[in-house]
Amino acid sequence: MKKNKFVCKNFFVVIVALNLIMHLASVGANDEFKQWMQNQSTGVMVEKKSFQEYKDKRDKDFTNFLKAQWKAVDIVKGKVRDEAPKPDVMPVVTPSVEPPTPVDKPVFIVVPKPEAIKTPVVAPLVVAPKGKSIRVDFFGKQVQFYYDEKLKQRLDANINKNSVSSYWSALSKTDYENLLKQLSAQKKSLQLNDWAYASLINKLATGINNSNRNESALLSWFLLAKSGYKARIAYNDSSIYLLVPSKQEMFEISYFTFDSVRYYAVEFDGNKQALGQVYTYDGEYPNTTKNFDMQVTSVVASSNKDEQRHLSFKFEGKTYNINVTYDSGRVKFFSTYPQLNLNMYFDSGVYKVTATPLQKQLASHMQNMSEQQAVNFLLRFVQTSLKYETDEQQFGEENYLFPEETLFYPYSDCEDRAILFAWLVQSLLKLQVVGLDFPGHVATAVNFNGPVKGDSVTYQGKHFVIADPTYINANVGMTMPKLKQYKPVVINY
Repeated sequence: MKKNKFVCKNFFVVIVALNLIMHLASVGANDEFKQWMQNQSTGVMVEKKSFQEYKDKRDKDFTNFLKAQWKAVDIVKGKVRDEAPKPDVMPVVTPSVEPPTPVDKPVFIVVPKPEAIKTPVVAPLVVAPKGKSIRVDFFGKQVQFYYDEKLKQRLDANINKNSVSSYWSALSKTDYENLLKQLSAQKKSLQLNDWAYASLINKLATGINNSNRNESALLSWFLLAKSGYKARIAYNDSSIYLLVPSKQEMFEISYFTFDSVRYYAVEFDGNKQALGQVYTYDGEYPNTTKNFDMQVTSVVASSNKDEQRHLSFKFEGKTYNINVTYDSGRVKFFSTYPQLNLNMYFDSGVYKVTATPLQKQLASHMQNMSEQQAVNFLLRFVQTSLKYETDEQQFGEENYLFPEETLFYPYSDCEDRAILFAWLVQSLLKLQVVGLDFPGHVATAVNFNGPVKGDSVTYQGKHFVIADPTYINANVGMTMPKLKQYKPVVINY
């Protein structure tokens, strides 16, 4: 009995000892874990502090740079793409009264399915509401932001390097990062290209600064640089100018060149500036790497506010009525776009609101036509349903139009029609089309699947038959008489 008591007592002591050891071990582990967490937290705080010090130093160094590194430069007047005058009136071919040729092989047309692209929408707020609220009308879409009120600064009356550097310094001390997060979220959700993103920043900066032009330009410059773009500014006695480099050449926009890179003095309202001599600096804000990419997508700046226009034309003795739909937001957006090389317009996308209904209507009339007849049908649609005027007559200056603009404006000229026609032929008939650049005129040429008679060009070993969407009632293979003496430059895209 005593032996059993002894065993039980010893067993109890062992259990207590084990519990005590486990408790002490647990306490030690908790202490170690707490210490590890504290070290991690301290490390994060040190890292954040180090990064903040780096940013502060970066802005301090750039502020000091702006106080010294300015020089006078003469802005170069923007290049004009084609100075040859366009005819005020287009020649007309007397329509043929012969019956249409019997069709041996009718063309088979499949209306392209709309691009599987997510519809652009305004992004939900990605940060906690902080600061002052502002609502921006972005080509028909209402976009809300919250911003630090200190981003609204007043520029000294005397514009010089000191006032500009002080302005940057003041902006760099604000809580601008929350605003950059909101802008980044909207760029992604609205599927903005670089010009659209800069336009959004400009509208926001204009709203924050109550439409004061110079302050708006400075805030746009600051936000673009903080977004990674190689934006700069220039100034004279009265004005601040925003300067940006572009991957694509811009026409009729003043610029200056540093290290073989052109910096264009851009405006976001479609207007052009004549600057003369200004002061600017040769350098970039740290870690800015991006030039503007002006490529247009088929969804950028869509507002989902549709408008319609009725068009009518005759082909082979029959009248056709077509209803055209376009997005008003995209039309407004395109009106702000700088003039680019023609290949950019030929290669631009067309928004599904415009593309699909137009393609369906035209395709329904073309199903039993031959390939050549179908191309002539599209030629007649562009030639005669749209009224002709030169850009000088309609806009007072050269103004290339994207396809949706051509369908919106009351008039269009040769390159606008060529661009629209090329898109229709490629999207509906799957035929390769190139642009043809004559002195003072732009036409197209089509690579058919079979032999087609008429004027033609050879490009990259392929046979292209001329198709002129501005030569009224002309069929494929017909060149304007005054242009037959010229060899056109081929516009590939």
